[in-house]
Amino acid sequence: MLLFQTRFERQLRIVVDEKPTFILRGLRINHLQNFTQTALFFPGKYCKLGILTKSHMAILETQLTRPRFFSFTLVLSLLSSLSCGTGRTADGRTTNSGPQDPPPIAITIGKTEARNVPAFIQATGTLVADEASNVAPKVAGKVSNVLVNIGQFVSQGAEVARIDDRDAKLQLASAQTSVKQAQASVRQAEARLGLSPNGKFDASSIPEVRAANANYQQAIAELRQAEANEKRYRELVETGDVAMITYEQFRTARDTARARANSAKEQLDATVNTARQNNAAIASAQAAVESAQNQVKTAQQALADTVIRAPFSGFVSDRPTAVGEFVTSASVIITLLRTNPMKIQIQVAEADVPSVSLGRSVTLQLDAYPERRFAGTVTAINPSLDSSSRAATVEASIDNSDNALRSGMFATARIIKEGGGLGVFVPKSAIFNDQPTQSYRAFVIVEGIARLRVLQLGMEEGEYQQILSGLEADETVATSSLDQLYEGAKVSV
Repeated sequence: MLLFQTRFERQLRIVVDEKPTFILRGLRINHLQNFTQTALFFPGKYCKLGILTKSHMAILETQLTRPRFFSFTLVLSLLSSLSCGTGRTADGRTTNSGPQDPPPIAITIGKTEARNVPAFIQATGTLVADEASNVAPKVAGKVSNVLVNIGQFVSQGAEVARIDDRDAKLQLASAQTSVKQAQASVRQAEARLGLSPNGKFDASSIPEVRAANANYQQAIAELRQAEANEKRYRELVETGDVAMITYEQFRTARDTARARANSAKEQLDATVNTARQNNAAIASAQAAVESAQNQVKTAQQALADTVIRAPFSGFVSDRPTAVGEFVTSASVIITLLRTNPMKIQIQVAEADVPSVSLGRSVTLQLDAYPERRFAGTVTAINPSLDSSSRAATVEASIDNSDNALRSGMFATARIIKEGGGLGVFVPKSAIFNDQPTQSYRAFVIVEGIARLRVLQLGMEEGEYQQILSGLEADETVATSSLDQLYEGAKVSV
C-alpha cells in the first residue's frame, strides 16, 4: 500500500499494487484495509517505510475515520517512525529502501486531429408531421365500421371507416328507375315521328308531313288547271264564242281551286309544325334522361361517400369516433399524419437571418438518439420577424425514411452557413470524466510521461469529440487505463 500526494491535485491517495484505490480529500476517507507494507510518496520519489504493524494501522484508521480529530502531522509522524532509510522484512532481514521509481502503466494511444468545422446557426424546436389531417366524412350518418387503430400505417386511398349506406342505396335505386322512365318517354316520342332510336329528325320524312305535302301538291295542280280554263274561256267570251255564264262557271272553279290550294298549304305547314313539336318532345325526353342519369351519379357518389378513405399515406395518431356514433361532415373520424419527411420550425435571431437561405443543410440532434444526426434542408423562411422576439421562423424538412422521428420530439437544429475553420478532434476513448472534480480530462503522452489536461468539449462527430480547449492538433493521448493515470505517471505503450 502506498500513500502519496500528487503535485497538482494536492490530495492524499492510497495506492494498492500500484493502482490508486482510495483518495483522502481533506479529512475524509471511505475505507482503509489492513495492508502492512507501506511507502510514502513525495514529489519525485518513493520512500519505503518498512513494516506497518496492526497497532499502527489501528491508529491510522482511527485518525482517518474521525474527521474532527484528524491530524495529518500525526499520520506522517506515524509513518516516519518506521524509518525511511531502512526496513525489516517479515523474516527479520534488513533491506535498503532508497528511492525507487514506480512501474510504468500499460496504455494504448491515439492522435488528436485537425478537421474542418463548418460554421452553423444553432436553435431548438419541436418536430411536427409534414401533413396532419383530421379525416371527416362527406355525408352524415351512423358509423358502421372503423377499420384502423392508433399507430397503424395506412396507404393513400385505403378504406378507414364506413357510414351506414342503406339510405344511399335506396336513393340510387330510385334514381336508376327515373332513368328508365325517361328513356321510355324518349322512345315513345320517337315512335310518334316514326324515328328509329337516336335517329336524325327530317320533317319531310315524317308520314303525316308527306301526306299533307301530297295533298298540297294536288291542290296546286288543280289550281293550275282551273286557272288555265278560266283564261281560255275569258278569251272566248271576249270573242263572243261562248256565253258569259259559261265563263263564270270556270272562273268560280278557279277561285275554288285557289282556296283549296291555300288550305292545303296551311295544312302542310301545320303538320310540319306538329312534327317539329314532337321532335322537341324527344329532346325534352332526352334531357329528362340526362337529368335522371345525373341523379344516378349523385346517388352513386353519396353511396361512395359512405366509405371514408385516407387522403394520403401516413400513420393514425387519433381515433375519436366509435362504431354506432352519428357523425356529420364536421366530425373527426381519425387523425392522419404524414411522417416522412418531418418538419421542424425554429426561431432564428435577426442577426443570423441573412445567413439562412432556401436549400441550406440542416442537422438535427435529439436526446432520444444521442448517437445519431438527422439531415435535412431549409424549405421555408418567414418573410417577417416576430415583433417581440425579433426572430424569424425557419422551417426545415427532415428525412424520416426509417420512421425514427416522432411528432412532438424536441430537437436541436444546426443550420450550416458559409465560413468555418479548423477544430481539434480526439477519440472519445481518450476523454475521462472525473466525477470528483466534475470535469473532463485527457492525458497527453510526452516522452513516456502522462501530462494531465482539462478539456472543454464541443460537438460530437462519430467516434470523435471536438475539443474547444485543452488539446492541440497532432498530440498523442492515452486511450485506455485513464482511471489509473495521473500527472507525471510513467506509461508504456
